[in-house]
Amino acid sequence: MILIDKTEVTGFEQAIRGMRNPMNSWEKSDSNYHKSLTQKCDACGKWQLPYNNSCDGCSVNDYYFSHDSMAQGFAVGVNDQKLMMKLAKSGPVHAKFRRMIVVYADITAPLYWWKEFDTYKVGTVANSCSTMHKIHEKEFTLDDFSHEHLIDEGDNTWSYGFVDTVCNGLNSAREKFLETGDKKYWWQMIQLLPSSYNQKRTVMLNYEVLAGIYPMRRNHKLDEWHDFCRWIEKLPYSEIIYEVGADND
Repeated sequence: MILIDKTEVTGFEQAIRGMRNPMNSWEKSDSNYHKSLTQKCDACGKWQLPYNNSCDGCSVNDYYFSHDSMAQGFAVGVNDQKLMMKLAKSGPVHAKFRRMIVVYADITAPLYWWKEFDTYKVGTVANSCSTMHKIHEKEFTLDDFSHEHLIDEGDNTWSYGFVDTVCNGLNSAREKFLETGDKKYWWQMIQLLPSSYNQKRTVMLNYEVLAGIYPMRRNHKLDEWHDFCRWIEKLPYSEIIYEVGADND
């Protein structure tokens, strides 16, 4: 299992300004904040660009306002979106602007998934809940572990029964540690802890990092990577990540 919440994306305005610096093309930028960028169509009442005089431009409502997590209501214009896609398709050297689009999220996932995520060291920052200092804080339950694929056939020696046995062993060591303070019981928890244990981390990434992750992980064996890639696809203007990433498979 993987749970991703408290997602926040920022830096689009700054990234677009920087993106246009090499060609001094700032006057071509059409990104802005909602109120100054759009107006309602007199005929149908939908949103459109100010320079559109017919309902042909009223699809702007779906395109610009579909990303509720956009910081401060910033909307990427058509000209800027085209340039972003062009640069993204030209490779990471030309798509440097993606490094300036920052993503924050709280991710809860099993240790076996974090072990793979930790191969991405550049452009990522994470603060995790500590197993070293806080592993004994609460009683262990099955919900502390990813177990959605375990086979339950009523046999206590198989799958669920095995995890239940480990969980009971961890709780026994925890009780002894709380009772005596003896570190040998703490070691039992640390060394018995299975890789299915779910850990929460607050993570900072950027769009360039995600553009590298997406094509490598979207067809991975682990369901957690599938869910992670679907989360990427739902980020604001994620076409500069996943459409390019899909092309590079």
